[in-house]
Amino acid sequence: MGEREEALRAVEIPGRGRALVASQPLRGGQIVLKDSPILVYSALPLILASPSSSSYCAHCFRTLPLPLPSAPQPLPTCPNCCSERFCNHNCLSAASTSTHSPWLCQSLLRLRHHSSSLSPEQQLQARFLLAAHNLANLSSPHFQILLSLQGQSEPDSTAAAQFIYSLISSVCLPPASGWFSLELSAALLAKDKLNAFGLMEPFSESAPRSVRAYGIYPKASLFNHDCLPNACRFDYVDFPSGENNNIDIIVRMIHDVPQGREVCLSYFPVNENYPSRQKRLREDYGFACDCDRCKVEAQWSDHEGEEEQDHGEEEEEEEELMDEDIDQTMGSSAEPEGESEFDFPHAYFFVRYMCDRNNCWGTLAPPPPSAANSKSNVMECNVCGNLKNDDQQLSMDDA
Repeated sequence: MGEREEALRAVEIPGRGRALVASQPLRGGQIVLKDSPILVYSALPLILASPSSSSYCAHCFRTLPLPLPSAPQPLPTCPNCCSERFCNHNCLSAASTSTHSPWLCQSLLRLRHHSSSLSPEQQLQARFLLAAHNLANLSSPHFQILLSLQGQSEPDSTAAAQFIYSLISSVCLPPASGWFSLELSAALLAKDKLNAFGLMEPFSESAPRSVRAYGIYPKASLFNHDCLPNACRFDYVDFPSGENNNIDIIVRMIHDVPQGREVCLSYFPVNENYPSRQKRLREDYGFACDCDRCKVEAQWSDHEGEEEQDHGEEEEEEEELMDEDIDQTMGSSAEPEGESEFDFPHAYFFVRYMCDRNNCWGTLAPPPPSAANSKSNVMECNVCGNLKNDDQQLSMDDA
């Protein structure tokens, strides 16, 4: 872990706030961070439900196996609320002192009776605030880390937090740490909005991915966004029990980066167009992106007349420009990083580093380098797990 920590250094960048920069030259595929959550909570709706309604372990969030008639005994269930299942007794035991403590379990049970008055977003906010209370009860140092993360409440967020705060205070049992104030609850919700990572359902070519749980990761929260990221996040939630911590986040470099360069992730799939990216960043994170890619695509929007143009025509023109640029880029020997002469800096990225599997659009990164394999032509998708080798897609089963 020490070696991974030395790969990145936390700094303040004017106009970008806290950031992570390379403290040494980094290689494509290199693991630069492995981070465990200080807080994790389910994304399932708050409803009165039977244990069979959830397909995930209430502690580690692995997909639960389907029940078999020949199974010697059913999966263990929470003895306090009888509405949460666990993949094994080890998870049940660990949850009782962390993610599913008796106080949190009883509070969720009480809140479920009032869930019909909450919107889906408010139900998630309620889950988070209860998880934050639970964290304050169990680990004051981790709670202080949560308080130190980016995110400050504003008048609008305080007003939005009023209803959910009042409901929790009136319905749930008081925690040992005491009730948070409305102002602190609003500030915590702002930190959750800016810093939470979604633990996703398995990839499917036929349906969009949804979130099974959210986690707050203290070091990974320092990564800034770029629409042409040089690193990407891998998670292995459904890895077998015993293979590391399955809810850890692992960040790998997409390509080589020199010392001193900021290391960035993309906060969403890289195939989204300029208007969609800017809208999501403004609404979800409170900033407008001015990365190299956005500067180029902002000019496209200006030429297209923005809202006056038909959306379908915008997409068609953007695709044509992209195709032209890909032809120019792939016909040259230029590298993707740091070449100011590129008119469309994202073209090489799309060809080299974006998965084109149906309904995926994940990001490709080489495997971690080793002494025996210093350079690999294989690229792994961080969403579907497919491998790409010399423009040929290979499934994990075939590799």
